[in-house]
Amino acid sequence: MRLSEARRDLYRRLAREQGYKSRAAFKLIEANERYDIIRPGFRVVDLGAAPGGWMQVASQLVGPAGVVVGVDVSPIRLKEKNVVSIKMDVHDRAVAEKVLQAVGGRADVILSDLAPTVTGVWELDQTRQVDLTLRAMELARVLLKEEGAVFCKLFEGERSQEVRDAFRLTFRSVRVVKPAASRNASSELYYYCEGLKPEPAGGG
Repeated sequence: MRLSEARRDLYRRLAREQGYKSRAAFKLIEANERYDIIRPGFRVVDLGAAPGGWMQVASQLVGPAGVVVGVDVSPIRLKEKNVVSIKMDVHDRAVAEKVLQAVGGRADVILSDLAPTVTGVWELDQTRQVDLTLRAMELARVLLKEEGAVFCKLFEGERSQEVRDAFRLTFRSVRVVKPAASRNASSELYYYCEGLKPEPAGGG
């Protein structure tokens, strides 16, 4: 067994042992330990949330005074009292309004683990994932408080610079993160974007 496979199996086993829905939970745990992304009382939105591992972590971090709203085309079933699940496509025009109602106002943090159904054709998969990440940036403008933050996934490839440019136009600080729970061979990187800038004058 290769080291990357052993590491993947380790995080799967840890997820089962600790009651998380997916090993991806440890990606958010590691990033939060490093950057203090989510704090008690925060309002958090999780895009592409199924099966719910990140929502479970965020629920623990925000505590009873906070709320976590997850959005996915697949159903999410969690027992935590401070979570709300919305079965919806992020491209739906009504998604922002639904999320704002569920959150009770603008969010402190948006999480995005959005990914397309993988076809195996890398150029197509990367383009679709980039489009999803750019959609998360659009939603950030509507859903986030000023100076809010985003922690999101990006498949590295031909259009990556386009997304990084969008990050830097939208946020004051952009950091790249490669959590230990990610496979070494994986092209996915995570970005922590902090400090949502005010909407440019004349911006829509």
